[in-house]
Amino acid sequence: MRRRVVFLGDSFVQGVGDPEHRGWAGRVLQAAGGDVTGFNLGVRRNTSDDVLRRCWPEVDARVVPDEDNRIVVSFGSNDMVAENGAVRVAAERCAANLASLLDGSAHRGIPVLVVGPPPVADAGEAHLRRTARLAAVMAELCAARNVPFVATTEALAADPVWTSEALAGDGAHPGAGGYQRLAELVLAGAWPGWLGG
Repeated sequence: MRRRVVFLGDSFVQGVGDPEHRGWAGRVLQAAGGDVTGFNLGVRRNTSDDVLRRCWPEVDARVVPDEDNRIVVSFGSNDMVAENGAVRVAAERCAANLASLLDGSAHRGIPVLVVGPPPVADAGEAHLRRTARLAAVMAELCAARNVPFVATTEALAADPVWTSEALAGDGAHPGAGGYQRLAELVLAGAWPGWLGG
């Protein structure tokens, strides 16, 4: 059966900053091999509110009955950005948005893989702490629904390739090496079993 994988999320999903224009989504697709069609629906600056709002119109237009349709979703880094003294989207609402997306996918019978929010290198320790706490909440939510979750926040924050490339660029997005590191986390995590299953 042919597989169709929709990658839904923010600029990290889009692969902004990668001179090879593959990002981590392109790299995990390349590693999948076989008959897999990928759709990259990452949009820069999107929060979980934005992703949830456009999710089903965009996903429903790309799934095909009687094929193996799947969704990979990743958001949260933008939610935790502080603007005008408050985060863009509160952690509780971000978690509720994820729950709504997972409920919608379960209703449609579409398996989901959640990739945790990557760190923003130049956003400071407070942003990193908020993002790490959000990632833990997301992981618990996924575990309660038997949805695979790939943790990325703390591993990438400690990764010199991710950090140095992001700081050498726009402060948030890495280059090819950083996206390769994120792809490796996904490939070493739930991706192989999830896609194969």
